Amino acid sequence: MSIESSFAPFREKMQAAGLSESAIRAFRGSYAALLAGETGMIPEAAISPAKDLPHADALTAPAADRASALLKQTVLLKLNGGLGTGMGLEKAKSLLPVRGGDTFLDLIARQILRLRAQTGGSVPMFMLMNSFSTSADTAEHLAARFPQLGGRETWELMQNKVPKVLADSLQPAAWPANPDQEWCPPGHGDIYACLAGSGWLDRLLSSGLRYAFVSNSDNLGATLDPALLAWFADSGMPFVMEVTRRTESDKKGGHLAVRLRDGRFLLRESAQCPKDDEAHFQNIGLHLYFNTNNLWIDLQALKIMLEANDGLIPLPPIMNKKTVDPRDGGSPAVIQLETAMGAAIECFPGAGAIEVSRVRFAPVKTTSDLLAVRSDAYELTADFCLRLHPDRDGKPPLLNLDAKLCKLVDGLEKTFPHTPALLHCRSLQTSGPVECGNGVVFKGDVVIQNSSCAPLKLQAGVHEGRLSAD
Repeated sequence: MSIESSFAPFREKMQAAGLSESAIRAFRGSYAALLAGETGMIPEAAISPAKDLPHADALTAPAADRASALLKQTVLLKLNGGLGTGMGLEKAKSLLPVRGGDTFLDLIARQILRLRAQTGGSVPMFMLMNSFSTSADTAEHLAARFPQLGGRETWELMQNKVPKVLADSLQPAAWPANPDQEWCPPGHGDIYACLAGSGWLDRLLSSGLRYAFVSNSDNLGATLDPALLAWFADSGMPFVMEVTRRTESDKKGGHLAVRLRDGRFLLRESAQCPKDDEAHFQNIGLHLYFNTNNLWIDLQALKIMLEANDGLIPLPPIMNKKTVDPRDGGSPAVIQLETAMGAAIECFPGAGAIEVSRVRFAPVKTTSDLLAVRSDAYELTADFCLRLHPDRDGKPPLLNLDAKLCKLVDGLEKTFPHTPALLHCRSLQTSGPVECGNGVVFKGDVVIQNSSCAPLKLQAGVHEGRLSAD
């Protein structure tokens, strides 16, 4: 059976859902790889570690007039499709309060407005890539607090959805009990199909924009830095990934490598690593660089790449094995085909990478991350950037909070109604119920154990070493 015959039911399903031809073609590329028996795996023997990258700390800021000119050609695009369901949220994760009453989204908006005040206009352009789950909440919040940013028609890029694939027949999954479960997010690699299919790419280019800086909305360290923008513009590279040194806390995240057969950079995610190579994957002394998901893209080069590849970026697929209903282990096995945005580094000839310090990487994926960025281990700068404090020497505190009690935001805030000081804390581990009072300071390596049902109440003062209930 030909690829077109096999793919026909997917095309029909996606067209009926109103998805663009760009989204359909992108999914067809991933499905063709699945049908051909490709695993998406990248063995250690096929790559070598990336090394000797340029460092952003060596860059100098451009003159004010050049910075202003470049900002007029740049769009800041934040990925804002995540609900934070892993932390028990039912709204956009970017609406979580992070400092005082300000949410992630508030601080992003303040970053943009500060830059616009410096340029004296409405630049740089600002966009959010939302999902159907985050669009309404995000628009309502911005309209209430930052109406000067305009309506959603001026800043929203809507993420696509793709069908789940039955593992046995490789046909579209059907689940009449909950048809929404027949679909899944396509990963943030969907950004390229979204830009093309929505018409936004052509609109940006026709408006004189040349560059895009893309990052996650939960990473408040990822500001639109004029020094990096000028370096990217001068480099002539079509695509650049910001990477930072790996630590123990992110050894399972995607890393940068060099493909041996052609010398191109590539991104290897954990789902693309054969089990026998996991030790190599997690060796932070071997593979030094972690993908921050901060990307610089030449929009003209993106347009050329899309036209040369039938309207899609040929991203390597990530094949995740699930059940059609994730809450029902007995439901049919499916394959979710996803792509990673940073994987495009292997698609653009001449693409590059630059090492940045940890101050540009402060993502929040878990409640432990949230507690860290709310603490004094991170500082909020005058330009509304949340950065790891300089005294941390580039190393965030390693937090291992009680999984049962602190996995969800409600549980975290019950345990830590007051955010402790973590500036001088190397690690914190909690087991059992704890209630953190105001003025608590953790120092060094702290282990808190409480086997009773009543919470261990911590009072103001310095706490270090091992603590346990009386």
